[in-house]
Amino acid sequence: MTRSLSLGRRALFAFSGPDAVRYLNGQLTQDVRNLGDTALPACVTDAKGRLQAYVHVFRCPDDTVWVEAPAELEEELEVRLGRYLIADDAEMENISADWHLQHLIGATEPASGLALRSNRLGQPGYDLWLPATETCALPLLQENEAEALRIAAGVPAWGRELTPGILPPEALLDRSAISYHKGCYIGQEVLSRIKTAEKVNRRLTSFLVEEGSKPGIILLTPEGKEAGTLTSVSPSPDPATRRFPALGYLEKSAFGSTEFSASGKQVTAI
Repeated sequence: MTRSLSLGRRALFAFSGPDAVRYLNGQLTQDVRNLGDTALPACVTDAKGRLQAYVHVFRCPDDTVWVEAPAELEEELEVRLGRYLIADDAEMENISADWHLQHLIGATEPASGLALRSNRLGQPGYDLWLPATETCALPLLQENEAEALRIAAGVPAWGRELTPGILPPEALLDRSAISYHKGCYIGQEVLSRIKTAEKVNRRLTSFLVEEGSKPGIILLTPEGKEAGTLTSVSPSPDPATRRFPALGYLEKSAFGSTEFSASGKQVTAI
């Protein structure tokens, strides 16, 4: 059965003109030349390779390229994405107020609306863009159900695992949101060095935790040393273990370890 998660109004920018793809390729970590019928994840980074925004980028039927992000990033992202748009034959338009986003799972391609393949919850789905005045009649996927799917699949979320200033490879975004072959973009040199060295100081990790564990709790090794922090805990237990899937960051000193504690509760890295 097709179900819809309402993501509501988003920060949404349309780029058009002969230089739009080339310009965005210099601003985003994803290779914008590879856009097809899929909304691809990408990072916006500063010159030191640190995360400023986590976005999705896709090409529309009219050949404009849209960049989408959480609504709270609208003002900051508009400034950042337009900052270097000076000598390029490209235009950027803020269309955030004109559309809202539904994410569909268990779906075949919708017959109406602007639909693109996407994987936001760890399983194949579609992003369905509808005009702001239209509603979606599909059965709703509740936020706690979506959160359980996301965490079980190890998908980081903005405001939880993804925050300004982190290095994208720490959140494993190098696996899906970074192209190392497309040439220069802001932050590219630092991210390439990290890939070559294959070293990060912390790393996003999936865990199983006991009931009552909360985001923000410090993880401790059996010896009592700080090893990381939980960032998200599923609202639903894993059926097999009756423990709760969770996400968090492990510090470099704890890489390879699997057993920890948090506020006296058992935590296992998986």
